Amino acid sequence: MVCLTELQQKFGSQIVESHFRDNRRIDITTSILLPLLTSLKTEYGFNMLVDLTAVDWLEYDGATDRFSVIYLLLNLDSGERLAVRVPVNLPDAVLPSVYGLWRGADWMEREVWDMFGISFSGHPDLRRILMPEEFDAFPLRKDYPLKGRGERHNFPVITRSGS
Repeated sequence: MVCLTELQQKFGSQIVESHFRDNRRIDITTSILLPLLTSLKTEYGFNMLVDLTAVDWLEYDGATDRFSVIYLLLNLDSGERLAVRVPVNLPDAVLPSVYGLWRGADWMEREVWDMFGISFSGHPDLRRILMPEEFDAFPLRKDYPLKGRGERHNFPVITRSGS
């Protein structure tokens, strides 16, 4: 089991542990993201990136940052899981890519870019994966209009006769 004290000795007080139900989570700063994730993989056996996602905290009570990017890690040998959460803010919503550590991060980082507009420096092919290339917004941001921005105007109208 990964020991918070060891991580704090190595990376300083930039790591804060919390628990949500049965899940361990550590909140970190952007500056230690890549060294910490490298250490978790090589020294603590977190050899699988289960998921990489983001949360938009806009208008959330008590939120100090606009976004959080969450890395869900798994140690396949012990079954231990760990969530690593890092804050990201506008206008420079950029994090280093973890594609070099886990190849599976390729499409996950592209999805976060496509839906939230959070960029990953060093990613080999950061382009849209769900939305068309000419789409110029990020639909999972909370300031995205509920009815869209008129991008559905060219969708065909389907009428059904009878039932």
